Amino acid sequence: MHSTYPAAAPVVREPLHAPVAHLVRGGVVEGVHHGSVVVLDADGEITFQLGDAEAAFYPRSALKPVQAVAMLRAGLALDGELLSLAAASHSGEERHIAGARRILGLAGLTEADLRNVPDMPYGPEVRDSWIRAGRQPSRLAQNCSGKHAAMLWTAKLNDWPLEDYLDPAHPLQQAIAEIVEDLTGQRIARTTVDGCGAPLFSVSLHGLARALSRIVTAAPGTPEARVADAMRLHAEMASGAGRDVAALMAAVPGLLAKDGFEGVQVAALPDGRAVAVKIADGANRARIPVAAAALARAGVDRELLAEFAGETLLGGGRPVGHVRPVRSLEPLSVRV
Repeated sequence: MHSTYPAAAPVVREPLHAPVAHLVRGGVVEGVHHGSVVVLDADGEITFQLGDAEAAFYPRSALKPVQAVAMLRAGLALDGELLSLAAASHSGEERHIAGARRILGLAGLTEADLRNVPDMPYGPEVRDSWIRAGRQPSRLAQNCSGKHAAMLWTAKLNDWPLEDYLDPAHPLQQAIAEIVEDLTGQRIARTTVDGCGAPLFSVSLHGLARALSRIVTAAPGTPEARVADAMRLHAEMASGAGRDVAALMAAVPGLLAKDGFEGVQVAALPDGRAVAVKIADGANRARIPVAAAALARAGVDRELLAEFAGETLLGGGRPVGHVRPVRSLEPLSVRV
């Protein structure tokens, strides 16, 4: 544990977001994405921030590495690709579904024991193939099924009730909340329900970055290090083929990264440098270029990040613009 007494919970307020990315078409700023960014050095000190890094917000799935650490601390016996899947927002590929089924099998359980919301696969190509095949939504295909399967096994290992494992008052969720506060270094501001049905804890963007920094710098063999190793080694089990977060980890040696719905991205380097991003309008197209610019701010070689500088905009089938971070974020290349 890092602290017996976490700091006070972040303030629940309207976030003081700032412009973080521009949509540029034909040399004119056509749109602006607001948000917040924080960059930490290896000692955990803030070296750059834009917007509001201290207001309470919901990290969504970017908190899954922390949840996985909590489950390992509670006795979950997973490593490798199945541990990566336990921290995943997966695309619903057959390997993801098979992996979630394997975790359930280890616990002596089945899909019927899951309490996440049935859904189609998250990956567009995978979802399209399901629709063409006439397949229906399922709990295993839903992008959080690995986490839910791991939650069930953790509960069973501790002789905790299975039927209400998603109740915030359940011993499992209380154990997870404790580790959220330990790793973020702050009390939880609010608890609500995530899209999959699991409890969702509100912390600050600063706290989220601090949590991932603590995970990547933990001693070998600790629950934190096991989660970091599993996700880096099996990045596509934590996401999917062609996903930008897996590509980012492949491009930057030792990087641990996790995305979350509504424009959340967190990433940390092995020495503890970390960045966290929240795009106010939830725009996915701004998430990665802003995170890449923040990583450049943290000292990552810009050449490693060049492919994440921002998507090209097309007009009549040809490039006419791009999404780029604002100038104060020091974009990867100066473009008009």
